[in-house]
Amino acid sequence: MMDSLDEEHRTVNEYTAVVKQDGEWWIGWIEEVPGTNCQESTREELLECLKEVLREALEFNRQEARDAAGADYHEVRIAV
Repeated sequence: MMDSLDEEHRTVNEYTAVVKQDGEWWIGWIEEVPGTNCQESTREELLECLKEVLREALEFNRQEARDAAGADYHEVRIAV
């Protein structure tokens, strides 16, 4: 039996963005999610891009985990 957590009941998580200006560009990474990085011309654009890329990475990872589990899985919240 599959238990699914409602999107509205998911907790808001915080992540750490490492950002720096390199010449005319701003570059940044999300520490906790490998491969989540961006490059933009302003700091504000960089932060927005990182948020979007992080959302996409989390959704991709979420779907990949569900696909790997197949049928009859349970989703359980854990906190660290």
